[in-house]
Amino acid sequence: MTEQLSGLAEDRVLLGRTSTAERVADILRSRIAEGYFPPGTRLSEDSIGGALGVSRNTLREAFRLLTHERLLVHELNRGVFVRVLTVEDVEDIYRTRRLVEGAVVRGLGDPPYALDALARVVEQGRRAAREGDWKAVGTANIHFHRELVALAASERTDELMRSVFAELRLAFHVVDEPRKLHEPYIMRNVAIMEALRAGDREKAGQLLEAYLDVSLERVVEVYRRRVGEDGQDA
Repeated sequence: MTEQLSGLAEDRVLLGRTSTAERVADILRSRIAEGYFPPGTRLSEDSIGGALGVSRNTLREAFRLLTHERLLVHELNRGVFVRVLTVEDVEDIYRTRRLVEGAVVRGLGDPPYALDALARVVEQGRRAAREGDWKAVGTANIHFHRELVALAASERTDELMRSVFAELRLAFHVVDEPRKLHEPYIMRNVAIMEALRAGDREKAGQLLEAYLDVSLERVVEVYRRRVGEDGQDA
C-alpha cells in the first residue's frame, strides 16, 4: 500500500485549488486502470485522503462516484474495496467494447486519420515487451484502445469507455501468465493501426472484432479457472 500512496501523493498537484470529488474520482479511476489498486484492495479514507490532501467528505463522494461506475464496492462495517469482477462482468465488458469500439472504427470519416497517439502506445507496448514488463504491456494495450475510441472525438464516448477500461484492468489482475495474454496483442494492434493508415475502416473493424473475440475467450478461460461465479478467488 505504501507504493500506491506514494503515487497518489504525486497526483496531489493535479487537484490544484479547485479540488472536487470528480477530480479525485478521475485520479483514483486512472490509478485503478493502471493497476495500482488490485481487486479486493481496501481503500483507506485516512491514507488516501492524506495522500491527496482532500477532506473525508470529498473522498467519500469520490468513492460513491466510483461505486456507481462499478469500480468500487462498499461493504457495511468493513469499508470500501476495489471490486472483484465475476465472469458475467467480464463478458459484459467485452460486449460493450465490441459495440462501442466497433462503431467508432466503422464510423470514422474519410481518411487520413490522426494516428500519432496510436503509434506512440504501440511503441510503448513494444518497448515494455523488450524489457519483459508485461504489466506495462497490458497498460499500453488498454491505452491503445482508449486512443482508438478517442478517434471518434466524442467526450461522451471517452467518458463511457474510461470506466469500462478501468474495469478491464480489474479483469487482467487474475491472469497468472500476463505475457501469454498480452504479447499477441502487440501485433494485432499494429495490424489495426496499419489498416486505418491505409484508410480501410472495414478491415480495421474486422481485425478489431477478431481481436476482441480471442481476448474474451482467453480472459474468460483464465477467469473460470481462477475466480468462482460469486466473484471470489477459487
